[in-house]
Amino acid sequence: MGHVSAVPVPQPRAEAASATSSRRSLAAALFLGAVGAAVVLIAAGQIWAEGKAAVGGGSLPLEAAGSDVTGVPTALAIVGLAALVAVFAVRSGGRLLVSALLALSGAGAALAAFIGASDSAALDEKAAQTTGDTAATVDALTHTAWPYATAAGALLILLAGLLALRYGKQWPAMSGRYERDGTPRPRKAAVVDPDRPEDLWKALDRGEDPTREA
Repeated sequence: MGHVSAVPVPQPRAEAASATSSRRSLAAALFLGAVGAAVVLIAAGQIWAEGKAAVGGGSLPLEAAGSDVTGVPTALAIVGLAALVAVFAVRSGGRLLVSALLALSGAGAALAAFIGASDSAALDEKAAQTTGDTAATVDALTHTAWPYATAAGALLILLAGLLALRYGKQWPAMSGRYERDGTPRPRKAAVVDPDRPEDLWKALDRGEDPTREA
């Protein structure tokens, strides 16, 4: 009995599934990164802490926005957005580094937001400025949910970075037609009308032979 040689059979289904997985991970990373950065930028500008400072015989209500508490989440969200765009402009090792930067931006912003959720220094500083007493502190201190919303947005950026680290090598890069490789582009020769003397002179100025047929 003759031996039947094993011939590898193409698996278009597997390739199609891989392409679908790549597109889904790309769409998910873009969505998570963009939404996460938007949430961080919005939530960081909201009121994070509230309290009252004693003034004379009464009390003065004070508020501290996220930007008063810490500017780290906002700065890292902007870095994350830049890294998300840069993922498609680089390849191989550069893409890995940018993806890591994206993930670290999300992690750092989330950590800063969690720390700021219990911060009282920003309101104490406002109390000192308002009352003129450097030893003034805030009473009845309360915190809102905005720091945690900021942290949630930052975690979305982190997830986008993790997706880029895992699937980024399968994503398409920026098209080569948008990149400059230093090669001079061919210039289309201008149409010269032999009956128009000005066209003949312009062709001579460009170093072209006006008598040459197109």
